[in-house]
Amino acid sequence: MVVIDATGLVAGRLASIVAKMLLRGERVVVVNAEKAVVTGKRRRVVEWYMKRVSEWRTHYNPERKGPKVPRRPDIILRRMVRNMLPYKKPRGREALKRLRVYIGVPREFESVEKWSPLDAKLKNLLVEYVTLGELAALVGGGKW
Repeated sequence: MVVIDATGLVAGRLASIVAKMLLRGERVVVVNAEKAVVTGKRRRVVEWYMKRVSEWRTHYNPERKGPKVPRRPDIILRRMVRNMLPYKKPRGREALKRLRVYIGVPREFESVEKWSPLDAKLKNLLVEYVTLGELAALVGGGKW
C-alpha cells in the first residue's frame, strides 16, 4: 500500500500518477486531499467549476435531480482519478476500489511514511493556484 501526501501537489498530475498505480494493481491512499492545488487564477477556476455545477440540468431532461459535480475536496480528487481510468470496464472499476482519499490524515496513517511524487509538484511557484479546500468552500462544499 502506498500512502501519498497531496500537500502542494497539482491535482491533475497527481490523479494521473495515481491512476497508473491503480491500473498496475497497487493499493493507494491519498491524504490531505484539501491541500492539493489547481493551477490558474482563482476567479477563473471558480467560475469554470461553478459553470459545471450549475449546468447539470439538460434540455432533454430538465427535471433531473441532484448535483452531478462533487463539491467536497476528497470526492473532487477521487472523480479526477476516476475520469483517468477506463471506468466502464471491469478493470477500471476494480482499480477504483483500491483507492482511498481522505481529508486530513486519519489516525491509522499518521505514523506511516508518506510519499510525495516529484512529477506532481508545482514547478513554477509564480503561477497562481487554488487549493481543493478553497475551491470546495467557494462552490458550496460546506464544512467537510
